[in-house]
Amino acid sequence: MTVFETNFPGLKLLHRGKVRDLYEVEDKLLMVASDRISAFDVVMNDPIPDKGAILTRLSLFWFDYLKDVLPNHLLSAEPAEFPAVCAPFRQALAGRSLLVKKAKPLPVECIVRGYLSGSFWSAYKKDTTVCGVKLPAGMQESEKFPEPLFTPSTKAELGAHDENISLAQMEAMLGTELTGRVREACIRLYVKAADYALSRGIIIADTKFELGMDADGQLILIDEVLTPDSSRFWPLDEYRPGRGQPSFDKQFLRDYLSSLTWNKQPPPPPVPADILAKTQARYEEALRRITG
Repeated sequence: MTVFETNFPGLKLLHRGKVRDLYEVEDKLLMVASDRISAFDVVMNDPIPDKGAILTRLSLFWFDYLKDVLPNHLLSAEPAEFPAVCAPFRQALAGRSLLVKKAKPLPVECIVRGYLSGSFWSAYKKDTTVCGVKLPAGMQESEKFPEPLFTPSTKAELGAHDENISLAQMEAMLGTELTGRVREACIRLYVKAADYALSRGIIIADTKFELGMDADGQLILIDEVLTPDSSRFWPLDEYRPGRGQPSFDKQFLRDYLSSLTWNKQPPPPPVPADILAKTQARYEEALRRITG
C-alpha cells in the first residue's frame, strides 16, 4: 500500500514535513513516515511505494546500533503498544510509525562529512576553505577527508534551502559547551555507523543528524537516522575518486529532474514510472545491505 499522506481523525496533527507526518499523542509524539519523496527541497506528487516503511526500518536499526553513543527518542515502533487513541489506526501505522519522546530540536542541522561531495565539492572548487574549514589543496571529487568533518547548517522552512554555517556561528547560537558536545557526539555516531556500513559494502559519504534536548535536559538523537533520505550512501565496490558516485538514494530522481527544463520550484514535474521503480530498488538495496 502506498501512502502519500495520513489523516487520523482525533489525533492532533502538529506538522506535515517533506516525508513525515507528526502527531501529538498525550505527552508523546507519533512520527509517521509517508512514501513522499522530495528533490531540490520540492515534494514530488508521485510517491515511492514502501519508502516510508524502508526509512522506518533503517532508523530502527540505527537507533538500536547507536544507542550506546547517544540516547534517542524512540519509545516504541509497535502500534499495539501505542496509546489507546491510536488503536483505530493500527493497520495504517504498522511498519511506518514511531512513538517517540517529546524533545526540543536544536536549531541547526548536524551534518558530518567523510568524503568531498555534493555542495561541499561545488564550494571547494571555488575556495579550499569551506564553511570555515581549511581543506587540503588538490583534493578530488569524492575523495575521503583525512578526518570526518562536522559542518552544521541552518534549518530552512519547507521549500527553502538550508544554509551552511561555521562552527563559530553555531557557537553563537548554542554556546561553546553545547556546540562541542554536539560536534563530538555527531562525529562518534558517524564513525561507528560508517565503519559498520563499510563491512556491509556501503560507504556513508555524509549524513545529517537531528539532535534535541529531552524534558530532563539530556541531549538525544531524534527524527530519522542514517537513511537514504538523510545520507549519501555509495556502493563500496564501485567507488572511484575523481568523479561523482552511484548511490543508494534519490540520485536517479535528481538526475532525471536535472535533465528537464524545470526551475526547481513547485509545482514539480511528473515522475515516470521507471524512475520511481529504480529509486525504490535503490532504497530496498540499502535496507537489505545494512540490515541483512
